[in-house]
Amino acid sequence: MTTATAPVVFDTAALAAAVQLADSAPGVRAAASLLRERFAPLKVVVVDAFDMRGEKPLAAGERVLFWAGASDGHCWQVTPDLGQASGLFLAAKE
Repeated sequence: MTTATAPVVFDTAALAAAVQLADSAPGVRAAASLLRERFAPLKVVVVDAFDMRGEKPLAAGERVLFWAGASDGHCWQVTPDLGQASGLFLAAKE
């Protein structure tokens, strides 16, 4: 028997907690690891800030920039709507 995983509710309070948690990490990859543990099953992907240059970050910590990602199960897109977020894109601040 399998048990269903409850969906992650990612809202402004969760985003603030994510920024605070990321700020406690020494770098973007360590931040991603902490966020994966804390907000599972939310996907957390490390990207290059250059690849996100046309997108406005949703939030910024001391060392990490955040974007929310929405997926239709196949393709991903950046979204400003936290209610649609099924993932986070993180990039190191330059």
